[in-house]
Amino acid sequence: VLTSIYNIIKITNANMTTTIERIHTNHPRMSQIVIHNNIVYLSGQVDESLESTDVEAQTKGTLAKIDKLLADAGTDKSKMIRATIWLKDIEKDFKGMNKVWEEWVDQDNKPVRATTEAKLASPRLLVEIQVEAAK
Repeated sequence: VLTSIYNIIKITNANMTTTIERIHTNHPRMSQIVIHNNIVYLSGQVDESLESTDVEAQTKGTLAKIDKLLADAGTDKSKMIRATIWLKDIEKDFKGMNKVWEEWVDQDNKPVRATTEAKLASPRLLVEIQVEAAK
């Protein structure tokens, strides 16, 4: 469950002032959202319900979380700049994840993207996605 906890830091030096805004900071190790210079950075997202062992269902759940977090940051998927996707088994799950991704992504504003295979934090996780977007 995400809560609306904010942390805004202003950094000032002789030549510039910059603001770093952190949203959903209730996690003990990270912020869910960091905004700096009108770029929104999301932490890696997974479908925490883990109700499905199917990559398509987990991808849909993960992308729904990303939609919500981007909205919380005042942006949306049409402004995505970059996406990084980690799959537990790229050979088995690449096609299914791509099917869901292609249905979800804004076809007129696709980000750059990298997909790789990785050992994820839980054996039940099949996909993790991290995105960056313009504000």
